[in-house]
Amino acid sequence: MNEDVLQVTALTRRFGAVVANDDISLRVRAGAVVGLLGHNGAGKTTLVSQVVGLLRPDAGAIQVSGCDAVADPAAARRRVSIQPQGQAPIDGLSPRLAIEMSARLRGLSRTAARAAAQHLGEELDITEWLDRRALPDGRGLSGGIRRLTAFAMALAAPTPLLILDEPTNDVDAARRRLLWRAVRRRGDEGAGVLLVTHNVAEAEQIVDDLVILHRGKVVTSGSPAHLRGTQEDDLRLELQSPPAVAGAADEHAVPLAVRRRVRTGRRLLLTFPAGEAAVAVDWATTLRTRGIIEGYTLGPATLEDAYLSATTDRRLEPAETGQESAHA
Repeated sequence: MNEDVLQVTALTRRFGAVVANDDISLRVRAGAVVGLLGHNGAGKTTLVSQVVGLLRPDAGAIQVSGCDAVADPAAARRRVSIQPQGQAPIDGLSPRLAIEMSARLRGLSRTAARAAAQHLGEELDITEWLDRRALPDGRGLSGGIRRLTAFAMALAAPTPLLILDEPTNDVDAARRRLLWRAVRRRGDEGAGVLLVTHNVAEAEQIVDDLVILHRGKVVTSGSPAHLRGTQEDDLRLELQSPPAVAGAADEHAVPLAVRRRVRTGRRLLLTFPAGEAAVAVDWATTLRTRGIIEGYTLGPATLEDAYLSATTDRRLEPAETGQESAHA
């Protein structure tokens, strides 16, 4: 499937002197799950608000399944299902009723809506709460069950584009796995999915492509393998500096062929070939013994390193040189 269900071109949105979205372009194809990653305040929710017509862009274009979302936001909205970042206002309703209402508003028959609610309850393992009423002040249902209910409401009736804004907030680990599988399943069934998240490790498992926002700009995009930019057997050494000397390890020569170097706070992350693991452990152990670092961990290279490299504020970090800087 190659049809674009979402195409954003040169999108810009300002709030006074603040540029929340700065010349953003991205696409979501039918059948693809695209992750939109970024720190809090990177501009993710502002972008989503423009796609669904809640905000009007200052410049740029948005096409949703062939519809001009700027010129006709109401028509574009009919082609989108969204789970917003905040909790859905379901006080007074049971999850079953909330899901059925959402399905009915999207055009499903009463029978089909009931079947969808039951299926989603089983898919997300929330059937024991389906008929429990949500009460004011967070009573009746936990935050996690409310969040899963909002997720099910977005999935209740199929649409060309599905937008999920931080869907796993408040959801326990076991049901997060079920949620991620449900997202991947919708993509495999033909929907285009825009997944807004800051959970890099979990998103990596289900997305086809990633778009990373930083300070309102797209700083990099591509498949997880492309963004990781390392060999399959590369390793990652994380050094934790003492609180009083955040960059203590930066003052010492690194006896490794470093492919990527990122420092964030007290953490120094080094990516290097697996064949140098013994050298890395000896060096890190020496630094810890001398009290230069508090500790270290060694493991496979992850997408988080590439994400941090792309979004670390260079004004706050040591200068990078050579191969590391070019790669970042």
